[in-house]
Amino acid sequence: MDIDWPDLRARCRLAEDEAILALNKPAGISVTGERHDIDIVTAAEAAGETLYPVHRIDKVTSGSVLLAKQLSAHGQLTRQFTKQTAQKTYLAVVAAGETPLPDHGTIDLPLSVGRKNRVRIAAPREAIHRTGDQWSVAEADLLKTKNYPSLTEFAVVDRHRDLTVLALHPRSGRRHQLRVHLAWIGHEILGDPLFDRSGGHPRTHLHSWRLRLTADWRPDGRLDLEAPPDDAFWAPLPHPPKALPA
Repeated sequence: MDIDWPDLRARCRLAEDEAILALNKPAGISVTGERHDIDIVTAAEAAGETLYPVHRIDKVTSGSVLLAKQLSAHGQLTRQFTKQTAQKTYLAVVAAGETPLPDHGTIDLPLSVGRKNRVRIAAPREAIHRTGDQWSVAEADLLKTKNYPSLTEFAVVDRHRDLTVLALHPRSGRRHQLRVHLAWIGHEILGDPLFDRSGGHPRTHLHSWRLRLTADWRPDGRLDLEAPPDDAFWAPLPHPPKALPA
């Protein structure tokens, strides 16, 4: 897939200063490191602009992507993702499932990497327990493999008969964390190529909505990004939510 970098840059720009460029990335475009497709970083480089990715979101995920124009800013920002101090909020449209989700909840399920480099919960599915608004596994049930503590908080934004809209706050930043956590508790993200078997959805309905980081070169010392979802994100719903959380 070719990328018209000047067009994408102008159309998707959320914020820019001397140190960073933030984009509202469309679904279906990679940030960096894609083998077979041209990604954002490569497309920018081909157009004469050097950008350093601060973080990644999956190719199938839309929303806020932060890129550094200066290495000094890149180091400051990436450390916040590494130390898990960057505040991230996603929106997702998920299957309502057999049991409705509570208004707020916590998914505390360690992740591991299985066959074909696939991310999974580091325990058998039947070992996952729900207690009130929390999902977890006992330490004794963990697989005998390396695992990574992973925590996701969520709040219900809107409910429909078969679908639920969630605001998701990943406290950790593991690969595929949100997609795996939701699928393994029975509320897979609509259109997720890894877990959604319902079919008929042209995109994955996961969106990187808000990012908050410290940025000492800015007058207020903060970088607050909000990427509004496009109409395609809301397409499976009868109507978008009347209001999103503050």
